[in-house]
Amino acid sequence: MITRRHFVASSSALFSTAIAGTVDAGSWPTATQKANWDAQITPPNYDPATSNPWGLHQRFLPTRVVANDGLVPGDIHVDAIARYLYHIEEGGTAMRYGVAIARGNLYEPGTYTIRRKVEWPHWTPTQSMIERDPEAYSQYADGQEPGPKNALGSRALYLFVGNRDTYLRIHGTPWPRSIGGRASSGCVRMVMAHINDLYPNVKTGSTAFLYEAEEGIAAQS
Repeated sequence: MITRRHFVASSSALFSTAIAGTVDAGSWPTATQKANWDAQITPPNYDPATSNPWGLHQRFLPTRVVANDGLVPGDIHVDAIARYLYHIEEGGTAMRYGVAIARGNLYEPGTYTIRRKVEWPHWTPTQSMIERDPEAYSQYADGQEPGPKNALGSRALYLFVGNRDTYLRIHGTPWPRSIGGRASSGCVRMVMAHINDLYPNVKTGSTAFLYEAEEGIAAQS
């Protein structure tokens, strides 16, 4: 079992602050359409460190931090308690982003491989999602076309175990005010403008570590 306690203890306070299932269906957007959508979801005069039309807590805005020695550049670490995603960079730093994680026992900690990346993806809820909440999901049983209202938002990183698609994603969300909470049906959510920044820096084949969301422990800023 991969736990946040192991994550922190094994790396001596890993970072110091220094400075849902899918099935592709339907039509794919053109490059022009994707550019238009990107413009729609990006705040005017966007500065990742300061732009905040979503009303997020300041700590959830993208921040470069110092990473401990020994971490693999390119890997992603999700601290489910603090609601942070860290992307390890060359030179001993990492970019930190605020995230939302899954509700209750729908969150699945583990070690995953990012085997696919998609800009403006299609989305289809899994059968278990439809059975669990038909009112919310049955209308999308045949899939939801890409766009700013799509549940996967502007970008998606597809998490696999070996060659098996887990139907878990790290993805943008049309509900940015959920960041910092427990809101999804299994995936890790990010603000769309933030995952657009992260996306080109993530390589397929990278590892994503999702750590335990231990109950009863408050996230600290």
